[in-house]
Amino acid sequence: MTAATLTDESPHRGTARRRPLRRGTPRRGPVGTNRFTAGRIAIHGLLALCSIAFLAPLLMVVSASFSSESAINDKGYSLLPRHFTTFAYRYVAGDPSQVLQAYGVSILVTVTGTLVSLLVMSMLAYTLARRDYTLRRPLTLYLIFAMLFNGGLVPTYILITQYLHLQDTLFVLILPYLASPWFVILLRTYFASLPTEIMDAARIDGAGELRTFFQIVLPLSTPALATVGLFTGLVYWNDWWLGLLYIDNEHLAPVQLFLYRIISNIDYAASTPQAGQLVTAPVQTVRMAVAVLAIGPIVIAFGFIQRYLVRGIAIGGLKG
Repeated sequence: MTAATLTDESPHRGTARRRPLRRGTPRRGPVGTNRFTAGRIAIHGLLALCSIAFLAPLLMVVSASFSSESAINDKGYSLLPRHFTTFAYRYVAGDPSQVLQAYGVSILVTVTGTLVSLLVMSMLAYTLARRDYTLRRPLTLYLIFAMLFNGGLVPTYILITQYLHLQDTLFVLILPYLASPWFVILLRTYFASLPTEIMDAARIDGAGELRTFFQIVLPLSTPALATVGLFTGLVYWNDWWLGLLYIDNEHLAPVQLFLYRIISNIDYAASTPQAGQLVTAPVQTVRMAVAVLAIGPIVIAFGFIQRYLVRGIAIGGLKG
């Protein structure tokens, strides 16, 4: 046979049937393989440029933390360290035991607060997602009101110090951020989008509300829980305000408060002529080193849950 042929398997017979192809007919690859190649290259190139633009400031911060103070003052910031030195980190970690203790407090508060906060907010959100709950609408309005208005700084300080007596305890770093109305509404929206047939089947099989919640609802809500957990962990890790207000014991100071005090001391030494003559501190490099020490653990944690972030961020637009 002079013409090119194509072999195709017959659905009813085990033999192959050959169909002739006309000369000059181009063979087509998989659908969509070669379409819009130039457009895809342009999109990937644009995304690569955006990624470089986002990573460049971070690289400059890390580079400045390993550069000498004189090099930054003379030549400015760069992507690579100039006059490589670890003096800024040795200055911040002058007493390694205090740094490790501050990290231990922050890790304990962040892990405990995030887990307990997820439990409390998910249980409240699941209750609000139940259509048969009679107080569903009033409680939702109460959450929205609490999200828009708060009690103010002075009443909150009096409540925590005079009535609850939580000053200089780890509870004061956990309880104020335990439930966020915005995250509760996000979780409620996600729970409402879950198929109710699965929950109804579990109840028919004899499962109670707690078993349905822990064994069915929570495993199906991993993207939402991971996203809310990431943002809640960021709130706990980056907080220094509660420690500044309520923590006087140095052994209970979180890492953000510890680093804040270092920056305050450096700024005071740099702005006071008498102190500047006694103490010479690398102001710029220490600030960059503090930034690296503050964001390092969060960047590492983000790498483990980034696959859930894109799916979880869109939970607010699924259903109203």
